[in-house]
Amino acid sequence: MIRAAPLEAAAFAPFGDVLEAAGEADRIINQGRCGRFHDRARLDFGDGRAGVSIFRAEPRALPYALDMFERHPEGSQAFISMSEHPFLVIVAPDAGGVPGAPRAFVAGPGQGVNYLRGVWHGVLAPLHTPGLFAVIDRIGPGANLEEHWLDAPVTVTLR
Repeated sequence: MIRAAPLEAAAFAPFGDVLEAAGEADRIINQGRCGRFHDRARLDFGDGRAGVSIFRAEPRALPYALDMFERHPEGSQAFISMSEHPFLVIVAPDAGGVPGAPRAFVAGPGQGVNYLRGVWHGVLAPLHTPGLFAVIDRIGPGANLEEHWLDAPVTVTLR
């Protein structure tokens, strides 16, 4: 069993970027009425290009049975919630070509994530409807998905 912790940039850094308007804005724009939090994701794509897609996912319930990880060897993948609801973020380090010990986080309102290229992660797991996300990832030819099914599900709970 793993317990999901609040999503924090330092704890998540080995797996990707937390996308949020935290701290001071890097720039003030639009006649002083808008703070720009500049270049917050390490987007990384092999061949192909960056694309923006919209995902609508069914909500998941806690405790959650994690049974599969996936990763994208050809590009990073950013998930930006289009609602103010939390979502579950599950990642694992690579352990010789398979997922290692999983870690779970809860992304709060105003947070998104960018998974680095090749990082093992769980599927999109909103905790409430509408489960609507903007996704920035690689658009291009060839396979960019690797799945690994666990021998036995791992239960994810809140702290």
